[in-house]
Amino acid sequence: MSVRKIIPLEEAYRLVDELKRQGRRVVFTNGCFDLLHPGHAQVIAEARKLGDVLIVAINSDASIRGLGKGPGRPVIPQAERAEVIAAFEGVDYVTVFDTVSVQPVVARMQPDVLVKGSTWAPDEIVGREDVEAAGGRVVAVPVVKGYSTTAMVEAARKLHR
Repeated sequence: MSVRKIIPLEEAYRLVDELKRQGRRVVFTNGCFDLLHPGHAQVIAEARKLGDVLIVAINSDASIRGLGKGPGRPVIPQAERAEVIAAFEGVDYVTVFDTVSVQPVVARMQPDVLVKGSTWAPDEIVGREDVEAAGGRVVAVPVVKGYSTTAMVEAARKLHR
């Protein structure tokens, strides 16, 4: 069922162009989504409320390795991460990007609303300038305190040492 929600990046670009021509409000968020936790669910749920169509872009496995998240990351392969994100009721589409930075994706997609968790300061939100320059807005959603994928991975590693 959720596989239909998972689309290649080029198709996502074409889709956004068409949705905007139709006057639909496109919301975009992104992340690694390696080990899901309540903070991820909160961002997705709040992002869903901000427009007509929610697109979630996930970092590819190579992209996560390029971010230097640590050895053994990602824990979950990109196809499986995409499937889990696609299973969220409020997510309309999922796409995977290969660049370390999401900036070129945001610049090309030009969503009406760019959403990130509030752990990011407004000036740290990648793509903010592109979205605002095109008349869109950036929303920092309050996050559920105490959750971090990196901390979860480290805690699991300590248990197995």
